[in-house]
Amino acid sequence: MVILISLSNSPLLGLYTIFKAFIFDYFPNYWVNKIPFYWLRHFYYRKVIKIKLGKQSSIHLNCFIYGKNIEIGNGCVINRECFLDGRGKLKIGNFTSISPHVHIITGDHDINSRNFAFRSKDIVIGNFVWIGSRATILPGVVIGEGAIVCAGALVTKDVLPYTMVGGVPAKFIKDRSKDLDYNPTWLPWFD
Repeated sequence: MVILISLSNSPLLGLYTIFKAFIFDYFPNYWVNKIPFYWLRHFYYRKVIKIKLGKQSSIHLNCFIYGKNIEIGNGCVINRECFLDGRGKLKIGNFTSISPHVHIITGDHDINSRNFAFRSKDIVIGNFVWIGSRATILPGVVIGEGAIVCAGALVTKDVLPYTMVGGVPAKFIKDRSKDLDYNPTWLPWFD
């Protein structure tokens, strides 16, 4: 026997909304992200939040994860205290290194909207990308393979493959070698 319960116009809808916010927003960002064992955090991210986290990739302590539309490739390092916004789609390629305190933001608000409407745009970060500390990536940006985003940069536009950008807003600095073959994997026991 199957019992179907409709949540629309029901007090259960309110309870469900609170429960969902706790499981997907509060608990992972104020409890799980502080667990000093990466394998336990990764279990929660993969199995409960349903983030696609590649082999040998690591999300370090105190990262704030908002939304679940996040796909991280193999051999990536997401260092401490990064903000990953998965309200829009966030796709990070293989062997990418994201330094501490980086903010990757897929959503914003339409300033011309009468009700300040939320909107999101996908962000794609290619393979072998290095994003420096305290850089901010804004909605709709594509960062090409092998690119470097310097520390403190504000990326508002696409970054071409194998280039280095920096500044506020980020601008082209120089080209980078196309001969890349490294693996930034870092899986410490207590981080």
